Amino acid sequence: MTLAPAKVACASGPRIVQERGQREVFCGLTGIVWLHRKIQDAFFLVVGSRTCAHLIQSAAGVMIFAEPRFATAIIEERDLAGLADIDDELDRVVTRLIERRPDIKLLFLVGSCPSEVIKLDLSRAAQRLSQRMSPAVRVLSYSGSGIETTFTQGEDACLSALVAQAPRAGANQPPSLLVVGALADAVEDQFRRIFAQMGIERVDFLPARRAADMPAIGPNTKFLLAQPFLSDTARALEELGAQHLPALYPLGVEGVDDWLGAAARAFGVSRERFEAATAAPRARAQKSLERLRPTLEGKSLFFFPDSQLEPSMARFLSRELGARLVEVGAPYVDRRRLAEELALLPPETPIVEGQDVERQLDRVRAARPDLVVCGLGLANPLEAEGFATKWSIELVFTPVQGYEQAGDLAELFARPLLRRELLEA
Repeated sequence: MTLAPAKVACASGPRIVQERGQREVFCGLTGIVWLHRKIQDAFFLVVGSRTCAHLIQSAAGVMIFAEPRFATAIIEERDLAGLADIDDELDRVVTRLIERRPDIKLLFLVGSCPSEVIKLDLSRAAQRLSQRMSPAVRVLSYSGSGIETTFTQGEDACLSALVAQAPRAGANQPPSLLVVGALADAVEDQFRRIFAQMGIERVDFLPARRAADMPAIGPNTKFLLAQPFLSDTARALEELGAQHLPALYPLGVEGVDDWLGAAARAFGVSRERFEAATAAPRARAQKSLERLRPTLEGKSLFFFPDSQLEPSMARFLSRELGARLVEVGAPYVDRRRLAEELALLPPETPIVEGQDVERQLDRVRAARPDLVVCGLGLANPLEAEGFATKWSIELVFTPVQGYEQAGDLAELFARPLLRRELLEA
């Protein structure tokens, strides 16, 4: 079965096929599941329907007696009928929430896709509530609507809202490094230690663990993207004068080397000091990959578009583990932010931006790859057809960035192949 594109983009770099059709992907609301764990004094209040509440609850796997830092303000029938003023209702819900949870310092109002929610001006509501509750609580808003965002773009929208309210740094501020993208605390600590060993002391992370720790941003801020799906956030930072350091993303040994190397070059770190800081963790990472390479070498992989991590994962699996790429799909391909990744993919690799799920299912059935990386909605039906699958959602929920996590990342892909071998035996 051949790839029949509606449009082909090939002005520079690899050939990218653009497909438009039915999609199978979570909406941006799911980003709350990892963001609420990262910002420890923030709360995410989704303004939406019961469907939104069920989605978040299911994605998080939260038990009924847990008290997480997110909730849904559900639009009821009386709201739709105009029996209640929606702004008054929202103010009432927020006031009750803050009274119950005085530990909240940052509140996000998160828009969803029901038409009655789209009509609400949540940005104005956030301004009104922020003025009323300042300085104890800051209120921001962003959209996680499935009409506007896919799975990981909710994080991009959230961080863009943070950047818009960030403190401004003047031109006289000393140079600083900003790492952009939600990382597990253990991964953040590992990177912070390596930067310190390299001699880069002024390092901040976005999002910060506490709302009050949002760094000042200005012309002497240099930033690294830890995730490839933060296009709007990167643009917002550049509008404040910050400088992006282009690099591979910190996935696998090659990716981490290049990512840390970009910071080292920008801050004048010598080659000797860089090697001293990275040699030991690099060696551990290479050893962990050697153990898993025999399982993945030569295996064919097919990526359905889901998380926007697909090009980076494909580069890692192809170059460091010897996997063969049948097709690499991504919901959106930002050619500027992914230029380094795309340049290292095998030139014959089909890269598909967007989705026509029926066409992609036809192609995966024709190719019969050894492993299919896809969303939850497709994994079980494909397993029933005899395919080995990997849930792409795990690639976002699991700490995979950095040297120490390289083996864990490879194991995510190796595990379904090993399980299939055991079942066949």
